[in-house]
Amino acid sequence: MTPKTAIEKEISFLSTILAPITAFMHQWADENIFVKWAVLSRGKFHCLECTHSWKPDSESQSCKNYINCTACKGKLNMHKYNQVYFREIEYFAVTDTCQGYQVVRIICSHKNMKKNVLPDYSHTEVMQHWINPKGEVRTISRGTNVFSDAYDAWKYYSPLEIRPKDFQKSPKYRINPYKVYPKLNVIPLLKRNGFKTSVHGIAPQILFTALLKDPIAETLLKSAQNSLLKHYLTSHQQHLRENWQAVKTCLKHRYQIQDIKIWEDYIALLRWFKKDLSSPALVCPENLEEAHDRLVAKKRDIQRKKHLAQMRAEIQQAQPIYENDKKQFLGLSFTDKDLTVKVIERVQDFLEEGDTLHHCVFTNEYYKKKDSLILSAQIENRPIETIEISLSKMEIIQCRGHRNKATKHHSRILSIIRRNLPEIAKRLKKQKKQAVSV
Repeated sequence: MTPKTAIEKEISFLSTILAPITAFMHQWADENIFVKWAVLSRGKFHCLECTHSWKPDSESQSCKNYINCTACKGKLNMHKYNQVYFREIEYFAVTDTCQGYQVVRIICSHKNMKKNVLPDYSHTEVMQHWINPKGEVRTISRGTNVFSDAYDAWKYYSPLEIRPKDFQKSPKYRINPYKVYPKLNVIPLLKRNGFKTSVHGIAPQILFTALLKDPIAETLLKSAQNSLLKHYLTSHQQHLRENWQAVKTCLKHRYQIQDIKIWEDYIALLRWFKKDLSSPALVCPENLEEAHDRLVAKKRDIQRKKHLAQMRAEIQQAQPIYENDKKQFLGLSFTDKDLTVKVIERVQDFLEEGDTLHHCVFTNEYYKKKDSLILSAQIENRPIETIEISLSKMEIIQCRGHRNKATKHHSRILSIIRRNLPEIAKRLKKQKKQAVSV
C-alpha cells in the first residue's frame, strides 16, 4: 500500500532509518526461542542440536518424551516422526523507539534441522507496529499469501509496506512472539504507566497500546494483577469493564482471583441478586468455588420454586431462537471409543446439564450467547463435562465437569475438540455463505 497521509509517509520514512536487527539478536534468538529436538532412527538417538548419536541404554528409554543428550547435555524433546528434514518456525520481538514512537518489531525465525548436520537458522523482520503516545497504532509489514490464513504465509522478499488502519482486525496483528528480546527500549510514557521489564505473556503491541490509552490496563499492571491484565487484553470472553466496581474492590483489598471465569460468573450472580459489588466480604470470598456454587444453587431454587411456570415458558420461547442460531451445528457429534462429544440441541438440555454437573450453564443463560457453541461430553449418555467454544476465534473458552472441576477424561475431551475444530469452522463458513446468498 502506497503511503498517502502525512502520518503514513512519516512512518514509512522512519522505518527505513531504524537500526537493523543485529547478529547478536539473531544469536540470542537461535539459543532461546526454539525447542531442542532429538529423533530415534534405526535404533539410535540423534541429537538435532549437536549431531551426536548414541544407542539407548534400555528399551524403556526409547519411549520417553524427553531425553538428555550425552554430548551437549541439552534436554531434548523426542520428535515423533522419523524423517530426513525437520523445520521449526517461531517469532520473537524487539522493542525500539524512534522520534517519539514506540516500535514493536516482529521477526519470523526458521530453524532447519537434519540428522548429523548442525541446525541452520534464518531470521526475517516481517512486521513493525508503530505506536504513538496516544496509543494509536499503525503497522508496516511484508506481503502475505492472499489465499492463506497461516501465520507464516509471508512473502519474505516483499518490501515492508504500510498497512490500512483496520489491519488491527487481522489475526496477523495479534501475533504473540514466543519471546521478547530482553534489552527493552521503551518510551518514557510506558514506564510512567507501569511497564517495567515483562510483557506477562501478552503480545507487546497489544500491551503497549492498552497502557497508553486504557486506564484499566494501567491500573491492573500497577496493581500487579498480571493474570487479570492478560485476561482483560487477550480473552474474547471477558467482562472486566462491566465488573470494574468489583475489580476495584479486589484491588483495594489485594485479593488474588484464582479462577477468573468462575469469578466473573460469581459476580454475575451477585449482580442478579442485586448485591453490593463494593463489599469485600461478597466480592472477595475465601473459597470462590464454594461461594459460586452456593449462589448457583440459591438462584436455581428461586427459579424453580417461584418461577417454574415462567421458566418453562422461557425455555419454550428460547428454543426456536436457539435452534435458528445454531441450526448448522445441531446433530454434530464426535466419538472416541466410549466418549462422545456433541452439541447441546435443546434449551431443556442446558437445564438438565446444569443440574447434573452442578454448574451455571443454564443459570447464566449460555444458550443465549451468539458467539458461543456449547457441547456436552458424555459417557453412556451421562454428561461428564460441558465445553464452550468461541465461534469467532474458533478456540476452547472453557471445559468444566462436576462443580466446575476437570474430570480424568479432561485431556481426551480437549483433544477431541481440537481435532474437530475444522469441522465446526466448516459448518460456520457454510452457514455464512448461505446467509449471504439469501
